[in-house]
Amino acid sequence: MSNSPLSLGRRAVLAGLAGGAAALTLPRTALAFSVERARAMIDNVVRDINKIIGSGKSEAGMIKDFEKLFSTYGDVPRIAALVLGPDGRTASSSQRSAFAKAFQGYMSRKYGRRFREFIGGSIEVQGAKAVKSFYEVTTMTRLKGRAPFEVVFVVADKNGKFIDMKIEGISLVKSERSEIGALLDKRKGDLNRLIADLKKI
Repeated sequence: MSNSPLSLGRRAVLAGLAGGAAALTLPRTALAFSVERARAMIDNVVRDINKIIGSGKSEAGMIKDFEKLFSTYGDVPRIAALVLGPDGRTASSSQRSAFAKAFQGYMSRKYGRRFREFIGGSIEVQGAKAVKSFYEVTTMTRLKGRAPFEVVFVVADKNGKFIDMKIEGISLVKSERSEIGALLDKRKGDLNRLIADLKKI
């Protein structure tokens, strides 16, 4: 399991879902995306998350909506590859594809189940900036009875989708890599077994 100090409850606000000041290394005209477009995209993510939280739907309905959001705005294949890490280097293309699909469902269930805990809260976009070949869009999450906390979406320049989230400075990808790695270790490195089991978790 992850050694992250964050509770699952905090990470679950934006999950599957879905750092630092730096100057651009390329001229703005050379980039396929832009700070403004990155912020607009996350504005849409936040709008849809708030809509899910306030929808009044059943847990199953919220999970379904969250999975759709995750696949629409997140670069799921890339996130899955980052989470799988070195263990994915020897995997076949069909295994990587199957893992990405299983991982998408796993993340949607894992974090979507916690959405009901955040009814009455809100998420707001605070700002955006370019960092090398990525963009960081900062949001603030406010929940009833809790101190507000920051969530930063990392948006890829290549396709304008988010590839990570940093909740109070902790990378969701790194946290999930630790947890997925532990699950794979328990299965003695059998990726096919992990893929099958992720569909049930």
